[in-house]
Amino acid sequence: MQKLARANGSIQVVLVQPRGFCAGVVRAISIVERALEKYDAPVFVRHEIVHNKHVVDDLKAKGARFVDEIDEIPEGAVTIFSAHGVAKDVEISAEERGLPVIDATCPLVTKVHLQGKRYLSQGRTLILVGHAGHPEVEGTMGQIPGTVHLVQTEDDVAALPVSRDTPVAYITQTTLSIDDTRGIILAIKDRFKDVIGPGTNDICYATQNRQMAVRELSKIADVILVVGAKNSSNSNRLREIGEEAGVPSYLLADGSELKPDWVRGAQIVGLTAGASAPEGMVQDVIEALRKLGPVDVTNLPGVEENVEFRLPVQLHAL
Repeated sequence: MQKLARANGSIQVVLVQPRGFCAGVVRAISIVERALEKYDAPVFVRHEIVHNKHVVDDLKAKGARFVDEIDEIPEGAVTIFSAHGVAKDVEISAEERGLPVIDATCPLVTKVHLQGKRYLSQGRTLILVGHAGHPEVEGTMGQIPGTVHLVQTEDDVAALPVSRDTPVAYITQTTLSIDDTRGIILAIKDRFKDVIGPGTNDICYATQNRQMAVRELSKIADVILVVGAKNSSNSNRLREIGEEAGVPSYLLADGSELKPDWVRGAQIVGLTAGASAPEGMVQDVIEALRKLGPVDVTNLPGVEENVEFRLPVQLHAL
C-alpha cells in the first residue's frame, strides 16, 4: 500500500488485522457474563478480568464486583480468577473459605504453568522471562512449587546465581513475543551448557500476530495509534514497536484521549488495538478523528485468527 496524499483534506486511517480481543480475553469476558446469567449478580472477580477499564466498567454495570484479595469476597459467593492466572496460595485461600471458583485463566497461561512444573520435576533450575509485578508473572511464580528465577534483561541472565553447568529451563510471559524474548533466550543459551525451553509453537499466537501487524503498519503509516490500557503489557509493547520503527506512536484508551497534535499533518494514520481492547473503542477513536476532518478508513490485510477456547465445565449447561 502506497502512501496517499490527503484527498480533499481527508485523513486515511489504516486498520490492521488482527487487532483487539484475543481468544483468551473473549473467553474470560464470556465467563463473567455467563456466570452472571447462571448465578445472578453479584459475582466476584479477583483483580481486573483483563487489563481494560472499559471492559471492567461494562462488567461492573452488569453486576460483577472486582476485588484485590480473596478475603474481600463474602462467604459462598461465586468467585472468578482473572485471565492472568493466580498463585497457588490464592487457590488454597479460596478453597479454605469454601468459595465456588470459576477459573478464567487463559489456557495459554495455564500451559506455561504446566511447562514450568514439568521442567522443575525434571530437576532443572527454572528461569522465567517476564516483567516483575505483572499479574501473570506473579501467578506463574506462585504456581511453580520451587524456586523460579525471574529475568527481564540480558544483564539479569548474566547476574543469575546459578553455575554454568546447572541444567536449566526457561518459560516466558505470554504477552511477550518471540521477538521480545529472543535476546534474553540467546543470553540464557550462551550462559548455560544444558538449556531447554518451549518451542516457537508454544508462544502466544495473539501477541506475535499483533506485533507482526504493527511492523507491517509501520512501513506505511506516518503515525500509529494503539488502543489499549496504560497497564496493558501487550498494548504498551505495540506502541514501543511503532516507535522502534521510527514512527510516532501513541497509546490511548479511547477517543477522548486523542490529541490533535498527534495526527496533524499525517497522511496515513495507522490504528490497532491491544489484545484486551474492545473494538468499540477502536471505532470511538475513528469517530474522534472524524471530528478533526474527513476520514477514509481502509484495512491492512493480515493473519486471520480463528482460535476459540472452551468455557469451564461449570458453564457448559447454559
